[in-house]
Amino acid sequence: MGLLLNLINMELKYECISGVKVKNLMSNNNLKIIDIRDEESFKEEHISNAININESEIKKFLDETSKDTPVLIYCYHGNSSKGAAEYFISQGYEKVYSLDGGYSDYKK
Repeated sequence: MGLLLNLINMELKYECISGVKVKNLMSNNNLKIIDIRDEESFKEEHISNAININESEIKKFLDETSKDTPVLIYCYHGNSSKGAAEYFISQGYEKVYSLDGGYSDYKK
């Protein structure tokens, strides 16, 4: 039984990806790109087609977005997005990505 649980847990992990891989993923029309930075930073600049989500809007996103939709999450430096990615995995999302280095590395 322990081995089975380990296998299940192994499948339910998010993937940290580089900015180069993000650009490749962006060709997937189903990909949802979530910016968890503050609203002002988002307004200044963000990844194309990203949506800015804060805690008060997350329930609506979860209710409206299919669990098999791939989700990319990014923050400022790639730390907070990991916790958010874990949360999305815990909510049943199957393909969740966190941007290594966050937006600051992506825009270089």
